[in-house]
Amino acid sequence: MTSITEPTEPLSVEQLSATTLLRFATAGSVDDGKSTLVGRLLHDSKSVLTDQLEAVERASLGRGQDTPDLALLTDGLRAEREQGITIDVAYRYFATAKRRFILADTPGHVQYTRNMVTGASTAELTVVLVDARNGVVEQTRRHAAIAALLRVPHVVLAVNKMDLVEYKESVFAAIAEEFTAYASELGVPEITAIPISALAGDNVVDPSANMDWYGGPTFLEHLETVPVSHDLTTCHARLPVQFVIRPQTAEHPDYRGYAGQIAAGTFRVGEQITVLPSGRTSRISGIDLLGEPVGLAWTTQSVTVLLEDDVDISRGDLIVPSKDAPATTQDIEATVCHVADAPLTVGHRVLLKHGTRTVKAIVKDIPSRLTLDDLSLHPHPGQLIANDIGRVKIRTAEPLPVDSYADSRRTGSFILIDPADGTTLTAGMVGESFASPEPVKADPDDDGWDF
Repeated sequence: MTSITEPTEPLSVEQLSATTLLRFATAGSVDDGKSTLVGRLLHDSKSVLTDQLEAVERASLGRGQDTPDLALLTDGLRAEREQGITIDVAYRYFATAKRRFILADTPGHVQYTRNMVTGASTAELTVVLVDARNGVVEQTRRHAAIAALLRVPHVVLAVNKMDLVEYKESVFAAIAEEFTAYASELGVPEITAIPISALAGDNVVDPSANMDWYGGPTFLEHLETVPVSHDLTTCHARLPVQFVIRPQTAEHPDYRGYAGQIAAGTFRVGEQITVLPSGRTSRISGIDLLGEPVGLAWTTQSVTVLLEDDVDISRGDLIVPSKDAPATTQDIEATVCHVADAPLTVGHRVLLKHGTRTVKAIVKDIPSRLTLDDLSLHPHPGQLIANDIGRVKIRTAEPLPVDSYADSRRTGSFILIDPADGTTLTAGMVGESFASPEPVKADPDDDGWDF
């Protein structure tokens, strides 16, 4: 059995701290070789531990394979290994000398479209895998549409299994042209096509000797150099309050801090802020980070903010700069992906979780359901079933300070929850999408939660 190369020395803390972080997701149809690509990437970049490599060798040998099946590095569920498909989202962390990565390996089957939405919701790059023998298929178009809906800044078209089409440039060029035309129509801002063979390792980490006609970067080279353009530090500053800190000790008798993770933007000491949805204002008198005072804090840092005034603030409130405060509303229109097995219907009573705030809400209308293969709209379907993507209009019991998803992927998103058992029903993105919304119906809702 072919041996797998031992990993090199791990990166030092200093090296890791000097690199940037890229979150990316993979998607593709069943049997396109997605898990093999991820396994090849981890193996050839020396990002797999020795015991994991040995486990893959043993599992491959037990299945009668002469060479290691690199797909087993990510397909961790027993059902995935038995069926040879990806079912759940597998998250992997790895790093090279140039960049750190968080990878979400998402399922390709239409039945698990909702899993791709979960994996790609925080991604800055999505990899859409295509079998060179089959070209662009319905599921390929579906993945491109989801990437566009989620506003993923970069999309990579990885044309896999080039070894099975004799590494022909014409095959790659035709697929790249068709996909690029479709994705551009959806509004995907950047598309990069790369011909690869995940099984043989062509153009994954090392350049291919079989495709001298291709002069672009390898798959890993592109991941290491693509700009992380979705810089949250330049977005509207938002701090969802998670906890109010009141020690009331002899050392800190009057300390009152508002703790949370900055969702976007930056906050500075001395800045005037507004607390939403109440609208009360104050000024930042201090910011504590890891127990130490700082003058400036930015996105993804977990901080405690102190204010000049004693303001009534609790979990679920949103601290924003007064000069850049979003409007509050009880009427939300959004594009959603329904993830639960039970359908979402007009009149459905739900809980809406936005940031750290959860409020009661009613689904007032479902204007349309999107058919992702041809982008057609089915008007007023009455319900959305699992994996459906559509437009909804929601009325909340309390005003919410929501941003457009196009402006902020963090504060422009929400989830709908079943109030009976806490099940997540739907993932939502506030504002417009490439699907044109239908006019809202004015049917009254006199039963139950009518706000």
